[in-house]
Amino acid sequence: MLRTARIIRGSGVAVAALVTLSACSTATDWLQGRNAANKQQPVVLGAPEAEVYLQELADLAAGDPAKQAEIFADADAAATLTPGPTAELRLALVLATPGHPESNAERAQSMLREVLARPELLTPAEIDLARIYLNGIERLVVASAEARRLREASSRAARTEEQAIAQRLATVEAENRRLRQELQEAAAKLEAITSIERSIREQE
Repeated sequence: MLRTARIIRGSGVAVAALVTLSACSTATDWLQGRNAANKQQPVVLGAPEAEVYLQELADLAAGDPAKQAEIFADADAAATLTPGPTAELRLALVLATPGHPESNAERAQSMLREVLARPELLTPAEIDLARIYLNGIERLVVASAEARRLREASSRAARTEEQAIAQRLATVEAENRRLRQELQEAAAKLEAITSIERSIREQE
């Protein structure tokens, strides 16, 4: 059962990493294609270039704990102090990236949906990036839910097996106690018979 749980956990991490890498790669290709195809994109003041988002996400996925903590803290502070679609999109993308302590697929999914509900405040590149990541994170949420279901099923099976073993052990111990009691009673009867026979011989 322990091996099954490890396999399930490993599968969950692999799925998460695959979704993130796929999203980053697809986002880069898609956004570059859009930029090349449409040079007249509407300008949203203060909106960063798509490459800024992608570089930050690449740094986040690199696995340096100090850098990951710094990126999350900065994104979280920006979304709190200067809330708006751009700041919220940045935080949502950070939350959507697995492999760091603050990763939160469910919250990222909710935030991305809220951001996309106000597309007029985003650049076309930001909209594309949000949609791509939302698509990936929705699949990740489904996969994570399935992994949790399998872990719970595995845990239940383990508990059921443990209970069955405990029940069998209790039955065996009870049988052993009964046999020991019968043996003691038989020994006592044998001793009584022997004592009677000895008494009769002595009287003769």
